[in-house]
Amino acid sequence: MFRYFPANYVWSLSVNIAMNCGGQIGEVDRICAPLVDIAAEGDDAGTEKFFQSWCDFADGLVEYAEQDLAEGHPRSAAARFARASMYYLVAERMQSRHYAPREVAYRKGMDTFRLAVEHGRERVELVEVPYEDTSYPALFVPADGPVPAGGYPVMVFCNGLDSFKEMGYRVGMGRELAARGIATLFVDQPGTGTALRDRGLHAVHDSERWASAAVDYLETRPDVHPERIGMMGWSLGGYYAPRAAAFEKRFALCAVWGANYNWGELQKRRLDREGENPVPHYWEHVQWVFGKDSLEEFLEFAPLMSLEGVCEQITVPFLVTHGEDDRQIPFEYAVAEYEHAANSPDRHFKVFTRDEGGSSHAGADNEVICTNYLADWIADRL
Repeated sequence: MFRYFPANYVWSLSVNIAMNCGGQIGEVDRICAPLVDIAAEGDDAGTEKFFQSWCDFADGLVEYAEQDLAEGHPRSAAARFARASMYYLVAERMQSRHYAPREVAYRKGMDTFRLAVEHGRERVELVEVPYEDTSYPALFVPADGPVPAGGYPVMVFCNGLDSFKEMGYRVGMGRELAARGIATLFVDQPGTGTALRDRGLHAVHDSERWASAAVDYLETRPDVHPERIGMMGWSLGGYYAPRAAAFEKRFALCAVWGANYNWGELQKRRLDREGENPVPHYWEHVQWVFGKDSLEEFLEFAPLMSLEGVCEQITVPFLVTHGEDDRQIPFEYAVAEYEHAANSPDRHFKVFTRDEGGSSHAGADNEVICTNYLADWIADRL
């Protein structure tokens, strides 16, 4: 992984996220150069200065984008809006939940994403998935070419602990699947993105609840083949997706981008500072995601987040991928996730090595390697 801040994994991870989502290295360098000294003080210290530097630069990009529009150049404006949206969201996800300016950055991130889609004429729909007595937002990306007889095959792509559907979209998974004739539904499931921030929907351990809602929604679309719907996720989605595929039997296959066999057990190890956290203010963040009022309450809940006894119930093709340099999720959890899925008729285990690339957590060092491999595996089966 590109260690812009050599002594700070969490901050460097954000740099990699930004660049994988379309950030430009020259822009990222201008944003981060003033932060080098404070980054050495730890994950949490200085996150407000981190926030300000990323947001200030994004604000400047928006001004240039507005000039592009005034001069009649919507595609150039769209490219700037797209990068600004990712810079805002990178800044926002690094903050304490109680840091009031993060809401402003979140709104700007959503607004500039929509402007990028509009002015870039991107083939993506902003949709709502009915869920229990409310709904959660999603992005539907159609496959390339005309709708085939029976409709597109489609993958549901879920977030991890702290990502947004917009990030999943910007890394290019939807584009790679579309080129292979497969549509994608990127979801902000409960506990993530807009579902958490605007709807107050907290994460649940039984992911089949919201995943089944995604299938229900897709079955209403005439451009989707109802028997060719798959499930995938990255990072903590490596727990959510297999759980969903185990209990929602309408899914035709499942793929994980980074295994997460026993995330509940991992929380005890993180208390002992084993491995890296994905975001600063970590314990505050997980309480917010899962709607818990204290660390004690969260730790009582956490053991439910395990695939023990669950992977055995996966009865569709199943792909487990993991990076050999993953510093967040131990490699042993990837092995367990694969080995316990013995009832899958077509299971595969792919390790992204340092030599090949994609070896960091969820491929943060080179997500192109991962998107291509996953898209190929899915296309061969769906």
